[in-house]
Amino acid sequence: MKIGLLGHGVVGSGVRKIIDRQETPETEKMEIVRILVKSEAEMTDARMTMNADDILDDPSIDTVCECMGGLEPAHSFVKKAIENGKNVVTSNKKMLASSAEELFALAAEKHVRLQYEATCGGGIPWIHEISHIQRVDDIRSFYGIFNGTSNYILTRMNSENQELEPMIKEAQGLGYAERNPSDDVEGWDVRYKTALSSLAAFHTVVDPDDIPTYGIQNIAMEDIDWCRNNGYTCKLIGSGENHDATVSIFVRPFFLKKEDVFASIPLNYNALECESNTLGKAVFIGQGAGSLPTAHAVVQDLIDISEEKENADAAMNHKPVSAAGYEAVFYIRTKKTALFNPELIERRVGSNSFLTKKVSFMDVKVAVQSVNDEALFLAEVAQ
Repeated sequence: MKIGLLGHGVVGSGVRKIIDRQETPETEKMEIVRILVKSEAEMTDARMTMNADDILDDPSIDTVCECMGGLEPAHSFVKKAIENGKNVVTSNKKMLASSAEELFALAAEKHVRLQYEATCGGGIPWIHEISHIQRVDDIRSFYGIFNGTSNYILTRMNSENQELEPMIKEAQGLGYAERNPSDDVEGWDVRYKTALSSLAAFHTVVDPDDIPTYGIQNIAMEDIDWCRNNGYTCKLIGSGENHDATVSIFVRPFFLKKEDVFASIPLNYNALECESNTLGKAVFIGQGAGSLPTAHAVVQDLIDISEEKENADAAMNHKPVSAAGYEAVFYIRTKKTALFNPELIERRVGSNSFLTKKVSFMDVKVAVQSVNDEALFLAEVAQ
């Protein structure tokens, strides 16, 4: 297998290290021919180039590995690679979630593979396990901690009694959080991963923008304290459930009971669960990010392509994302409590916070939007 590597950052450099080591019979069959980098300063290897066409137009390269991140030029490069008859492996969740229908249709037309294990769960073989389960069962739902950065921050806030900002800086210092951490703390990263999990689990294409998303950017120690004092732990949870005509997909902070297995997932780990008829609930726990764990998932996809292992094709379908019928209890903190309909409120739990009655998610979403409080914090509360 002749590979062209697009990007030599955290993930791309890990892919190069694993393949260049040639430590297994599988990786011995692989060769990275060219590596795309962004600047002259990165040109530290004879294989490196700053011109993507050196990879995309090279007929000797049969597989392109995209580890650049972002929407463009990653999308254009992947599209051109497929158009030129090359297999593609990507770790780019944002790009693929935004363009899945187009790129998978193009890959089918060109009879090439488009693999995306590394987009969800880092080193956890989440997409592979979904495919494995589907040989026997339809998957009804998925649920879990999809973002290691937010999990690290929440774990440290709980253990260190520190507000959000110092814990973000700590995560940045350890390389878990980007300089701009908004994708992680505002829930966008989990949104893209739930969209791709819907594609894998339900064969359903959804627009990420349709997924209701609430992050932890406004969480404060008073919220963490309320959790601890009442037997809960806060985690950022993404979930999806397949219905006949719709899919229900959400991203939100969740106050979990301390005995819940997901409440004990530490630091930057991910924990992902899917449920099917005969297997029931299956939980997968592991490193959700990092250079070598994520690169490991990329290389697994490359091996599958080289060994011509292919998942059974399933036609993609379109279903709207709907919260109809989903009811829960919610914790809400806002200085605009007086603007909420009293019929939604079960009891006050702080000067600016309250618990709702068990109400529909749509009613809460509409109420939250109507008060227009940018500092509002919302979390679902386990019952």
